[in-house]
Amino acid sequence: MILTDILRDSNYKLTQFSAEQILALENSIFLKEVRGVQMPYVKCRVRKKDIRLTPEEAVRQLYLSVLTDDYGYPLDRMELEYAVSFGREKKRADIVVFDKQNPTSIYMMVELKKPKLKDGKEQLKSYCNATGAPIGIWSNGDSISYYNRKDPNYFEDIPNIPRATEKLSDVLTERWTIDDLVRKDKLVTERKSLKDLILEMEDEVLANAGVDVFEELFKLIFTKLFDEMESGRNKSRALEFRNYGDTETELKAKIQSIFDRAKQKWEGVFTDDAKLMLTPSHLSVCVSSLQDVKLFNSNLDVVDEAFEYLINKSSKGEKGQYFTPRYVIDMCVKMLNPQQEETIIDTAAGSCGFPVHSIFHVWEQILKEKGLPKSHLFTTEEKPAECIDYVQNKVFAIDFDEKAVRVARTLNLIAGDGQTNVLHLNTLDWERWDEKIEDEEWQDTYFEGWKKLKKLRTEKDSNRDFKFDVLMANPPFAGDIKESRILAKYELGKKPNGKYQSSVGRDILFIERNLDFLTPGGRMAVVLPQGRFNNSSDKAIRDFIAEHCRILAVVGLHGNVFKPHTGTKTSVLFVQKWDETLCPKVEDYPIFFATMQEPSKDNSGEKIFVKKRDFPKSSQITEVVDEVAEPVDHYDEIPKDLDEYLLDTHGHLIVKHDLFNHDGLTKDGIAEAFTEFAKKEKLSFVGK
Repeated sequence: MILTDILRDSNYKLTQFSAEQILALENSIFLKEVRGVQMPYVKCRVRKKDIRLTPEEAVRQLYLSVLTDDYGYPLDRMELEYAVSFGREKKRADIVVFDKQNPTSIYMMVELKKPKLKDGKEQLKSYCNATGAPIGIWSNGDSISYYNRKDPNYFEDIPNIPRATEKLSDVLTERWTIDDLVRKDKLVTERKSLKDLILEMEDEVLANAGVDVFEELFKLIFTKLFDEMESGRNKSRALEFRNYGDTETELKAKIQSIFDRAKQKWEGVFTDDAKLMLTPSHLSVCVSSLQDVKLFNSNLDVVDEAFEYLINKSSKGEKGQYFTPRYVIDMCVKMLNPQQEETIIDTAAGSCGFPVHSIFHVWEQILKEKGLPKSHLFTTEEKPAECIDYVQNKVFAIDFDEKAVRVARTLNLIAGDGQTNVLHLNTLDWERWDEKIEDEEWQDTYFEGWKKLKKLRTEKDSNRDFKFDVLMANPPFAGDIKESRILAKYELGKKPNGKYQSSVGRDILFIERNLDFLTPGGRMAVVLPQGRFNNSSDKAIRDFIAEHCRILAVVGLHGNVFKPHTGTKTSVLFVQKWDETLCPKVEDYPIFFATMQEPSKDNSGEKIFVKKRDFPKSSQITEVVDEVAEPVDHYDEIPKDLDEYLLDTHGHLIVKHDLFNHDGLTKDGIAEAFTEFAKKEKLSFVGK
């Protein structure tokens, strides 16, 4: 009997198969009587039983030969009529091939039941989605299509399937560079933020994955940052943090390998033996969610936003204490104007916003002096030696929250090209530092930074006083310090009668402690609750500040700035410590006062962005910007009517505030007004 007779009047054909394969199947056909009629049968090599040879079955048996003869897949890795569950309903997949390394995972699914491509592809997609199979094949014996399942909504046509000795990645030629990632960034094309994607991953896989969500996502972001930086420094290098057709098992091994290299490059964030704890299937979903996202841009806003969400979610305690909006940080940096030769510290570092943005400020000065441009991938590219020296020798940070320190170390390690001075210490309890420093595990991570910090002590054997030029901090407001041992070390821990109080606000002690860190003539910006400037009960605090330093400025922030975490009204205090040369003590002097008028966020805490109509005079500039700018990178809620919005020179949306002039596109703000004030007053740090 010949197969063309069996396939007559069906939609199946034989053109896909070789003459030898067709002849071999025809020679294996035998007849069986069924209800008095002779029917063609073959013995199935997989099911090991006689099977009636329908048109569909003929094409299936031939395709088994293709898989074994042409591609080398053994029969023991296959199953026919595989049950696929859809809720209570079960459907039967024609052929499945199991993963070589994980025999319970399906590697390939073959659909032959639906001989029309449209119907067959839909059926195949549903099977692949239900089982997680990365490869799908549809054929009717005449046409054939191969698909790589990228994610549930996207199946990519591929030219062929791998042989049994190959990986899918061997037959896929597509490789992404950093330029491809910039061009196709999902945060732009899908108008999402990294926080949105994390929420989706939590809903889809992480909530039931049985892992520490913060730890596992931190590992993945850490790994991807490393991969992007490697490609940012070698534009022709193919990105590795993506699925080029790997099986789930292969993908996990690959991502673990990148993570291991990242740990070697950026030590002291994860332990040497840290492993990815997500299962291969959960990891695969997370990688597909993150692989098309560009984490690096001209600053680190994308990562900041994700870490802010993750840390606040995992801390479960005081919310919103770690993160200061980046436009507030930039105002402080512009006003205090840190220089390349000056040391800087943040004593309540959180994610290290103040040090990182000070680094950017100084780097731009260095690049400007060298006549070098600041590119869109500013943060990933290799910097002149002076830039790296500044980070490694002049920039310090301290925080008592271990998770925040690890995030801060990551961001500073990137800037410092593998070295950083971010330390896990309790700023207020400096007497107990020696206990930490003697701990061998602590030393493994922080000792290099500690050696550099020690050199900045005023007295060789005391951890109280230091010689920093610049200090910027947003200390936590929540919670009072009640330990008498700690309170006894602070002047601000006393009552007017000289006796010690039973409890003192944490931010009050930070004022005194921060001044301990400053060298004479050193300057400080610190975020404080508005009440410290107004309450009559806090007069002693104001007197203490005035005794030790010149009050340079007080900037009142809008009540929405720290939403949605808190609606507490805050102000930023700027001071300079008295010094005979840099800041001679005087009894009477002018103070710069300003109040932020633009809210920057709405009442629910969503950012408000600048529209083109807000600054019509900038339209000529923005037309030029639009030609060269990459699309918008990030933000909590990216507006859908994007054409209405003003973009900066890197294609980023601009938050609507009046704190400073953004790249010459918006009006001068508080920072520019302060600079004019400072010049008039001949303050030591302006005009350098």
